[in-house]
Amino acid sequence: MARTGVKLYKCSHCEYRRHLRAHTGSKSHQCSNCNKAFAEKKYLIKQQRTQIGEKPYKCRHCEKAFSHCNTLKNHMRTHTGYRPYRCSYCSMAFSRNINFNRHLETHTVEKPYQCSYCDKAFSENEYLQSHLRIHAEIKPYQCRECEKTFTLKKSLVMHDRIHTGKREYKCNLCEGTFTHNISLINHLRTHSGEKPYKCSQCGKAFKRKFNLKIHQRSHTGEKPYQCNQCTRAFSYIGHLKYHLRTHIEEKSYQCRNCDKAFSISSQLKCHERIHIGDKPYQCSQCGKAFKEKCNLKMHQRTHTGEKPYQCNQCTRAFYHTGHLKYHLRTHTGEKSYQCRNCDKAFSISSQLKCHERTHTGEKPYQCSQCDKAFTQKISVIRHLVTHNRDKPYQCSHCDKAFSMSSQLNRHTITHTGNKYFQCSQCDDTFSRNIALIYHLRTHTGEKPYQCSHCDKAFSVSSTLKSHERTHTGKKPYQCSHCNQNFSQKITLIRHLRTHTREKPYQCSHCNKAFSRSQHLKYHTITHTGEKI
Repeated sequence: MARTGVKLYKCSHCEYRRHLRAHTGSKSHQCSNCNKAFAEKKYLIKQQRTQIGEKPYKCRHCEKAFSHCNTLKNHMRTHTGYRPYRCSYCSMAFSRNINFNRHLETHTVEKPYQCSYCDKAFSENEYLQSHLRIHAEIKPYQCRECEKTFTLKKSLVMHDRIHTGKREYKCNLCEGTFTHNISLINHLRTHSGEKPYKCSQCGKAFKRKFNLKIHQRSHTGEKPYQCNQCTRAFSYIGHLKYHLRTHIEEKSYQCRNCDKAFSISSQLKCHERIHIGDKPYQCSQCGKAFKEKCNLKMHQRTHTGEKPYQCNQCTRAFYHTGHLKYHLRTHTGEKSYQCRNCDKAFSISSQLKCHERTHTGEKPYQCSQCDKAFTQKISVIRHLVTHNRDKPYQCSHCDKAFSMSSQLNRHTITHTGNKYFQCSQCDDTFSRNIALIYHLRTHTGEKPYQCSHCDKAFSVSSTLKSHERTHTGKKPYQCSHCNQNFSQKITLIRHLRTHTREKPYQCSHCNKAFSRSQHLKYHTITHTGEKI
């Protein structure tokens, strides 16, 4: 001590000065209500407050109150995110000493109790027994509200908060409230940008330990969750659960506004926003709003240009991990989604779902402006454009505008010349994967689309559709200027140019322009002398 003349009473057993009673066992402070005795007066006061329900220490951020100042101090850290106890073995930090000490045991304590089904080991037999229930699928803890069952009691306690609506953990930086403390801790990282869990192989960092664990499987290729209905395996149990519903087709989440049902609660939640028109996630740069937070996050990358998901087979990068996943299948040729009605297989589950509608005739997407119905959501979106002539997507290279972002993306390629998809049989390159797939059929001779009226077969489904109109006489494409009808959309587009005088195909050698790409191709020969 710096001050002099002060008498210090040092413990003869250890270096602390105030706790000799901890060694002697002396408990001189006795409760008059329950006869319990305590070594220090503060613990007696705490006990008496617990008995009478007195809670003088109130939280400034929420309505919670506590009988002891230290308990309030610990609680305040759930609002501030302050975690003074940092692990020296890993980067984890804790708000409470007791949780920190428990965590340290995961590094230092011996784990003699080994699970015979997986690599996990435990320090106590009790923990092993709880873990074994996961493998045995024993769920002794049942919810009284919805009859859902759980392996662990703490999982039931956390689940109960869904029914009670109790959200006692409040963020002091925004309006967010949470049912669990861990949810608040994870949320606070969205404000701080902290990502304490770092991958040792690629350096990628994560907000949650769980996400790091799943990410590491992308390096090891580990897929521990095997489907018992087919050969598919997954790196994450949640993905297996979603996949299993494709076998049993269970749709237990029913919309209250229409007849639609969903296999996943989050899908129902998203769907219900269609009825109320709710789009809570708004872009701060352009004002566009979205039903889901993940869609806003992907959209924001169109402003920043960020493409964090890089293909390890070629130079392409993507905004979304799902797009990279689909792209990788163009390299591997993997088609794991098999149609039950024919021999066709697909690389993406949504493609299979859409294909199966050609067998069932189902058209779930109804136009809100007319009686037309479609097999795909994108088809009804494209169709709605015929009712609404707005063209909000402006090309930055020329004056052209489009009603859909995908149309603008395709058009932009005519300026940039980007062609990412290389044919393995010849030197041809393509700007779109689907164009490469169609081109490959010119090498293989594959014609999977058979006409039901004659023996003709086609390599592209749209060509079959156009051909079938020669049998039916159907001409669905009408000119808005002269009411002339056409069996093919491309014929209508060419015809419209006779009204608008538009010539979008410009010669790079001279100023001549043409209404059709083929005419430009023939004209270019006059400059290059190249034979077609």
